[in-house]
Amino acid sequence: MSKKLFSMRKTKVLGAGVLAAAITLAGFAVAQSVTNLRGADVDEPVTTAEIPGTVDRRMQRNYRQQPPLIPHSIDQYQMDLKVNQCLACHDWTKAGERDAPTLSMTHYLDRDGAELDHIAGTRYFCNQCHVPQADALPLVDNIFQPSSTD
Repeated sequence: MSKKLFSMRKTKVLGAGVLAAAITLAGFAVAQSVTNLRGADVDEPVTTAEIPGTVDRRMQRNYRQQPPLIPHSIDQYQMDLKVNQCLACHDWTKAGERDAPTLSMTHYLDRDGAELDHIAGTRYFCNQCHVPQADALPLVDNIFQPSSTD
């Protein structure tokens, strides 16, 4: 009887091992069939369009009340809940000594119109409206028409 019991255990253990191996191999097979969004294998080099550099001069605005473009790179600027590096030069307390344009006074008004000594929280993240300017060709045709020519 003990030989038969040993043989049954051996069969169960062997069956469990084969089942585990089959599941593992099936997982690898599924993983190999995943398609990527690039249309090329990961180890294949892919050519991309050149990224236009920023332009270090002010560009003309396209329409009245367009937020000014940023005429310099901001790649390494920290901008989060604790720090906004733009304010190191453009806050009204520093702009004169840094020879930088001062933020518009509207940036110092809270949502109720009260004037503040510091930038309003609603205007804290500059890149919600302002972007670095680049001398790049448009990706799509611009059919924008201003509401008036005044």
